[in-house]
Amino acid sequence: MNIESLQTVGLYIAGAMAICFFLALFLFLIVVRKMRKINVPLGAGFSETLLYTPFLLVIFIDLLDFALDALAAPFTWMILDRLGLKALRGVFAFEALLPFTQFIPLMTLAWFGVRLFGTKFDLVNQYDMNSRVIDGR
Repeated sequence: MNIESLQTVGLYIAGAMAICFFLALFLFLIVVRKMRKINVPLGAGFSETLLYTPFLLVIFIDLLDFALDALAAPFTWMILDRLGLKALRGVFAFEALLPFTQFIPLMTLAWFGVRLFGTKFDLVNQYDMNSRVIDGR
């Protein structure tokens, strides 16, 4: 590959990232309005919280992850904290920090997985329960 083709590919990727960033900003305004109407129970785990979460929020987070890559983790953490979705913060931030996953909409896939399989496949809460049994809490 020559330099010109690499520059062209880089420009296309940068353009796609910019478009995703502006789409994410637009979706953020819609998501904030929708989240005012949702009441997530206090003790809800990852999958139960994801059941209450609107689809536009996971799309927003995936677009933000694609646009900002690893820089999306602190923004995601802060936004989910302010929206009252504390059970999702760690998973979303971990997903944002994983290298080379910004092209894969992992949170959208998780949202669909929870819708299809329900909360019985909640690996995050199962791990938390197992660690409590081992630690003796």
